[in-house]
Amino acid sequence: MHAKDFTPFYKSKDAVIFYGDCLEILRSLPENSIDMIFADPPYMLSNDGLTCQNGKMVNVNKGKWDKSYGFEHDTIFHNDWISACRCILKPEGTIWISGTYHSIYQCGYLLQKNNFHILNDITWFKPNAPPNLSCRFFTASHETLLWARKDKNAKHTFNYDAMKNGLFPEDTLKKENTQMRSVWSITTSKKDEKKHGKHPTQKPLDLLKRIILASTNENAIVLDPFCGSGTTGVACGHLHRSFVGIETEKHYCDLAKKRLSEL
Repeated sequence: MHAKDFTPFYKSKDAVIFYGDCLEILRSLPENSIDMIFADPPYMLSNDGLTCQNGKMVNVNKGKWDKSYGFEHDTIFHNDWISACRCILKPEGTIWISGTYHSIYQCGYLLQKNNFHILNDITWFKPNAPPNLSCRFFTASHETLLWARKDKNAKHTFNYDAMKNGLFPEDTLKKENTQMRSVWSITTSKKDEKKHGKHPTQKPLDLLKRIILASTNENAIVLDPFCGSGTTGVACGHLHRSFVGIETEKHYCDLAKKRLSEL
């Protein structure tokens, strides 16, 4: 995949990572060239709060890239990248967006504003989620995934048989030979997925493999505009898809490069 005016940070036969501003790189890619997009945008949570990590109370701040500058600013940011993603998707292409209640409702509204057609919302249940330390709220144990297609009248890819009859031992809610439902029970990233380092919002490989297997065919081009540690690219490598990643932090580009090179 060629991005005008941008040299790849990493490139192999079936994968490329671009280091730089997400919007600038998205706008440099060819229109109607991508089969599927998985986006895990910033949740805008780095505002000096606290959370639980390995049984300890820690600061939630992840970096400037995750800091909120107010509702209006955050809305403009999400609208800009969603609009740019629409331009590069093929007419029959689809987009997945992951988020918590801090961001997912903005993204859902903006998907519809940009004329996407929402196909499903998936609840990713985390059976090993950390506890709530304040004891004043329900323990957050899920994220929402929105799945939408670019053109309501186009025929999107959905590999129904693979979802119904595939083997998913990682999902305690999936029974053999039953339709895949919209609640997925998948643990957070395993230890071996972090051996080269970790990203604070790293998604488990099992989750990305299911998403890619469900909504693309072999040799499809999958793009991740916030690729972080490169889990989407690793999943593409396992499933024989081509990968395009964009990341704004160099140390996460280095981490993704290590993981992809290992493939």
